[in-house]
Amino acid sequence: MARKVRKAVFPVAGLGTRFLPATKSIPKEILTLVDRPLIQYAIDEARAAGIEEFIFVTSRGKSALEDYFDRAPELEKALRDKNKTDLLERLAPTNMDSGAIAYVRQHEALGLGHAVWCARRLIGNEPFAVLLPDDVIQSSVPCLKQMADAYDDIGGNMVAAMEVPPEKASSYGVLDVEGDSGRVLRVRGMVEKPAPGTAPSNLAVIGRYILTPQVLRNLNRMGRGSGGEIQLTDAIAQEVEANGNVTGFRFSGERYDCGSQSGFLQATVSFGLQHPALRDEFHAYLSGVVARKQAAE
Repeated sequence: MARKVRKAVFPVAGLGTRFLPATKSIPKEILTLVDRPLIQYAIDEARAAGIEEFIFVTSRGKSALEDYFDRAPELEKALRDKNKTDLLERLAPTNMDSGAIAYVRQHEALGLGHAVWCARRLIGNEPFAVLLPDDVIQSSVPCLKQMADAYDDIGGNMVAAMEVPPEKASSYGVLDVEGDSGRVLRVRGMVEKPAPGTAPSNLAVIGRYILTPQVLRNLNRMGRGSGGEIQLTDAIAQEVEANGNVTGFRFSGERYDCGSQSGFLQATVSFGLQHPALRDEFHAYLSGVVARKQAAE
């Protein structure tokens, strides 16, 4: 049985320029998707998978993230005094135990591989997860929980994979797999953002990983790859070549790219329609919008 995954890295150093001017003063990860900030979805998913230590790779201007996961004694007292226990319960998931969360700075924007490498001393010599908060996954069983359950039996390195239209493969890291059936896929190669028409498959890597500490040692030796950045995909690909211990995991659920405005809007609609307190009114509103549009045409 594989060693339990207790630590997770959350790369949150990006500037969020696609959401300017909203992200001029607040981190993109604090933007609200229906009733929770993006980062809360990632934290909740990690907790469901058994993660106990949370490592944020941040940059200048991200202090709001630290404040969000700190206790708010004045607010909590005001809610208790007014007997608003339901609101206190909503706050509970935002409170992190002392020592459970740590922050390290990425001083230069040198890519995802570099961001993960910045957390190396806190990870130490044990397996770890990586979650990209931009990738929000709607599923009955949280994506990382699905992966962790499979990892318990398999070990090694595991990356979340989903099918994308072939014409969009050049925007992702793409897997070359042995066969293409089932949930767990044996990986024989990985290519970061392949040139159009050269992708080995349409199975794209998205922002969930379970990795061995050897990947960190690979990153120690990595030069810059695609886009002039240090690519995490390249460090994982070295494990394919050296040890053949990388699997792709075809997760169950719908992934939304909340790093783009379009993906964020799509996620808002989908999650809004699933929200118990909002779905009926929201569905009626959307139906009205569609009806008016059709009538106008």
